[in-house]
Amino acid sequence: MILRLLLAAALLAPAAFAQDAPVNWHLLDRDTDGVPGISLEAAYDALPDREPRTVVVAIIDSGVDTEHPDMAPILWVNDDEIEGDGLDNDGNGYADDVHGWSFLGGADGRNVEHDTYELARLVRLCRLDTPDATYGDCPALEGALQAERGPLEDQQVQLGPILEAARAADARLRARYGDDYDLEDLDSADDPGPLVFLAQQGASLRDLEDYLSSIDSRLAHGLNPDYDARDLVGDDYANTAERLYGNADVAGPDPNHGTGVAGLVAAVRGNDIGIDGIAPAQIMALRAVPGGDERDKDVANAIRYAVDNGADIINMSFGKSYSPQKAAVDEAVAYAVANGVLLVHAAGNSAEDLDTADNFPTRRLLDGTETGGWLEVGASGSDPKALAASFSNFGQDGVDLFAPGAAVQSLKPGSGTQIANGTSFAAPVVAGVAALVMAYFPDLEAEEVRQILLDSSTRYTDDIIARPGDNVSVGFGTLSRTGGVVNAAAAVRLAAERSAAD
Repeated sequence: MILRLLLAAALLAPAAFAQDAPVNWHLLDRDTDGVPGISLEAAYDALPDREPRTVVVAIIDSGVDTEHPDMAPILWVNDDEIEGDGLDNDGNGYADDVHGWSFLGGADGRNVEHDTYELARLVRLCRLDTPDATYGDCPALEGALQAERGPLEDQQVQLGPILEAARAADARLRARYGDDYDLEDLDSADDPGPLVFLAQQGASLRDLEDYLSSIDSRLAHGLNPDYDARDLVGDDYANTAERLYGNADVAGPDPNHGTGVAGLVAAVRGNDIGIDGIAPAQIMALRAVPGGDERDKDVANAIRYAVDNGADIINMSFGKSYSPQKAAVDEAVAYAVANGVLLVHAAGNSAEDLDTADNFPTRRLLDGTETGGWLEVGASGSDPKALAASFSNFGQDGVDLFAPGAAVQSLKPGSGTQIANGTSFAAPVVAGVAALVMAYFPDLEAEEVRQILLDSSTRYTDDIIARPGDNVSVGFGTLSRTGGVVNAAAAVRLAAERSAAD
């Protein structure tokens, strides 16, 4: 029974986000299509008849597949740089930065793929007797680390034998029936055993393999204080003022997450695979998010690079619970806002209240002030009766608005598509709507666009829904500042009213 519950929680949680909704539901209209999408077709119908200006959206993420046929045509290009010559042609300090930059690579071309979680780094400092000044309660940090590692170690022990038995059964059945065998056609004499058990949980052998692989990685890398891949980068990590490090490989070892994020913003519209981006924008790829927690220094430098190289919007689909170099990030955020750049941040996937929990980076600075130019985005789903995605963080003060982020379809590396879940994919929906408004109403400042998206969001304030995390019935309006879901059509119409452009 324990194993059954464990598998249900471990393997079915992602599938539970998937909903019976049309492909591209996030782009559809509530009244016309019956799903709370962003009404993109109506938005395009309402746009003024003029050529859009070029809007650049910086994607700070794991990397972007620059060769994807529906991504390559919309990549930002640094026209002053000559690709592949190894020189810093434009003198900005970054050689060959044609489509952006990676702060996770070394000058020798190697790249960080896995990194630790910030908690593990803080524990490492404690064990070296050099605790962080902000997070110096070493016993508490050690306890938090063990609280994270313990359940995963238990699952390794309990699920490992099931995986071995399932692999053995799979091998027997393949030998007898070939690779296309169907469990429904088998009987007990075939001894399918654990494969049937997995199927009853709505999972497969591949699901179990992937889940245990993720556990192995988190224990070996993310939650392992002894793991350190930073030497690959070659920077002086303690020096947050250092900016000129990294390499030009903006795809990196695993661009899956970043490609999905970027595709939601601006994938080529009318493409052959039916995945339309929201805005006619250019994507600047900035690699700063490894398999593990991003480092504050890299985030700060990615923000500054984006601002200095012409980004209008910065999408940040990442977050963590500790931020020891927050001062450096705060300075970069203030720099972006002062230069008229809009920052869009994913609220996080822990089903927590951001009015009391931390998900860095944040718009609240160390001095207690709150920066403008920031949108914090929760994830909504396609079912109006379960509007807040079960995983999404929320907060009547901590979150600004929601956007589709449960079972949304986007690009994946290569040439195909993926179904994605997370506030990571809600944030680029908002970034895409902001880019659409900026493209057609060039006189509007970033803060004006931010306010338009807030004011035009579709209000579900009084709708009673299950609060993420505890399923308590609450009004949707208690989960964010607006009680709304972003609406592209309403945003375009409101922008037209507030714009001075003809």
